[in-house]
Amino acid sequence: ATVHGLPCRLTVPLPALRDSVAGGVCPSKATIPGKTVIVTGANTGIGKQTAFELAKRGGNVILACRDMEKCEAAARAIRRETLNHHVNARHLDLASLKSIREFAAKINEEEERVDILVNNAAVMRCPHWTTEDGFEMQFGVNHLGHFLLTNLLLDKLKASAPSRIINLSSLAHIAGHIDFDDLNWQTRKYDPKAAYSQSKLAIVLFTKELSRRLQGSGVTVNALHPGVARTELGRHTGIHGSTFSSTTLGPIFWLLVKSPELAAQPSTYLAVAEELADVSGKYFDGLKQKAPAPEAEDEEVARRLWAESARLVGLSHVSSVREQPLPR
Repeated sequence: ATVHGLPCRLTVPLPALRDSVAGGVCPSKATIPGKTVIVTGANTGIGKQTAFELAKRGGNVILACRDMEKCEAAARAIRRETLNHHVNARHLDLASLKSIREFAAKINEEEERVDILVNNAAVMRCPHWTTEDGFEMQFGVNHLGHFLLTNLLLDKLKASAPSRIINLSSLAHIAGHIDFDDLNWQTRKYDPKAAYSQSKLAIVLFTKELSRRLQGSGVTVNALHPGVARTELGRHTGIHGSTFSSTTLGPIFWLLVKSPELAAQPSTYLAVAEELADVSGKYFDGLKQKAPAPEAEDEEVARRLWAESARLVGLSHVSSVREQPLPR
C-alpha cells in the first residue's frame, strides 16, 4: 500500500481496516426463534442483508417488497443460505396507500404475532416523481408509507410485546427541514437532495413521537443511520459511477462506504440486542446512540408532523396509540 506515493506497511489487514473505519459488526449473539419479523425493501441491499441476519438468528422473516420477482428470489436465497424455511415474500408497494392497507390487513389476519418491524425501504434523490396518491415520492415512500404501515400494525405489535420497531433514517436528516407549507414540493422548485433530507428528518421525528405515544406499551421504536452503503439506493445520484468518485475519491470510498453486510449490522443490533430492550425514541449512528439534529428533537414539530401525516394518509384513529401529554 502507498500513502502519497510512498510505500508503507500495513499492520492491519485491509478488510479489517475498512470494517474498523466503517463500523463494526453487531455485538449481540442473541437469537430470535419463534419471533416474526417484517423487513420492508428486503429484496436487495441493506434490507436483504438484514432479513438474512435475522433469518440466521431463527426468526420467521417476511420480506415486504414491491418487485415480487426479486423478492421471491431473495427469499429463496435466504432460505438456502440460512436453512431457515420460515422466510417468505409478500407484496408491499409503499408508494400506494391501497397496497399498504392490503398488506397490513393480510398480516393482521394471517400472522399470530409481529415482534420486529424494520422500516428499511427508501427512495433516494429520485427525479420529481409522485406516488399513486400524489405525494412527493421520497416523502411519500420514506416517511408517509412507513407511517401508515406502522400504525396499521401497532395493535399486532402491542399484542406481541415486548416488540420493536426500527426506522432507517440517514445522517442526511441533519440537513433537513420540515416545510409544513409545502411538504410535497408542489410550489417550490424541486430539490431532490433537500427532499430526501426532509423525508429522513421526518422519520426521526416520527420515531420520537411514536415512542412518546407508546410509553408503557412494551413496544419500542428507534431510528438509525446505517452508514453510507454501496447499494441500489444511490442509483439516482450517479456518485458511484462517476469518474471523479471512482478515481479521486476511490480510496476514501473504499474505506468509508460499507458493504450491505456491514450496513445491516445496526438494524440487526437494534432488532435483537437484549441490552436495548427498554431503549426507545433514540437515534443511532451505526451501533452507537447519538443526539440527532436539533429539529429532530423538537416535540412541537413532531406532534404537528404526526397530525399532518395522519391527515394525508387518511388515518383517523389508531386504538393502540395512546396520546401522552407533553412534559412541562
